[in-house]
Amino acid sequence: MSEQRHINVGKISGVFGIKGWVKVFSFTDPRENILTYSPWLLKKDDQTKAINVVDGQLQGKTIVAQLSDINDRDQAASLIGWDIFITPGQLPKAAKGEYYWSQLIGLNVETVDGIQLGVVDGLLETGANDVLIVQGERERAIPFLQEQTIIDVDLDTGKIIVDWDPEF
Repeated sequence: MSEQRHINVGKISGVFGIKGWVKVFSFTDPRENILTYSPWLLKKDDQTKAINVVDGQLQGKTIVAQLSDINDRDQAASLIGWDIFITPGQLPKAAKGEYYWSQLIGLNVETVDGIQLGVVDGLLETGANDVLIVQGERERAIPFLQEQTIIDVDLDTGKIIVDWDPEF
């Protein structure tokens, strides 16, 4: 499984009860959205397996899920630490001008003057706005403010144009 073609949406973090349910640490927003994707592609080390989500719910601050063919606590415990991936096709289409973080990671970033700043390595959620983490000759944190610092995002060419001082 290529991690570039799959999106990491969570991790199995524990067991819940005796009937094979698992606790899930979700990276989705809201976190219970992870339950809307099935099948999950589970990965740990060099192993991968596809598994369907049978049921799930928010349990306090935790997400719990029942997975196909996992019927007891021991089977569930064997999945602790496995990463949960989905395919990009499982995501709803983003509205115009909106992007999934997974679409932005890996894009080239350059200024309006054509100066290469690097590649999007990740994003941070700050509350006020998201921030692109750009790795180039050094790391930069660029606020993701469309029509302010973010002038254009072109997924087809793999490029983000920013209004940003390269010295900053």
